[in-house]
Amino acid sequence: MKRIYVKEDWCLGCHLCEYNCAYANSGNPDMVKALKDVAIRPRIRIEEAGGISFAVSCRHCEEPLCVRNCITGSLRIVDGVITVDQEKCVGCFTCVLSCPYGAVMPTAAGVVQKCELCLRNAAGSPACVTGCPNGAIVYEEKEARECAM
Repeated sequence: MKRIYVKEDWCLGCHLCEYNCAYANSGNPDMVKALKDVAIRPRIRIEEAGGISFAVSCRHCEEPLCVRNCITGSLRIVDGVITVDQEKCVGCFTCVLSCPYGAVMPTAAGVVQKCELCLRNAAGSPACVTGCPNGAIVYEEKEARECAM
């Protein structure tokens, strides 16, 4: 299955992936109206440590702890992609605590969100990949990662 991978050596820390993600998931066809004067809530985020910038997003684990620990079943695996049914989410944030990568995040509405590879809102590659000016974020086939501990 294709997944998002980050080339930390290439990441500039520009945060454009965050803006492209927030816009792609906003449901608004106008980028300016979607992002202007709005606190963005991207499903990917840039972290910086020791002079290195890197993107944090869902790794779509084979045995995801977030799915296993979701008390309502709002997180599930669909064709290898971990998805969130926000209608079922009660905002207990057990999944947030369970994810070893910090990829599940609360929304302003009190439910959770996470990267779903733009399957619901884009054709082709995820918005963070297409919006990265340096090619630091790639969407490609690699061996699956195990997340269960």
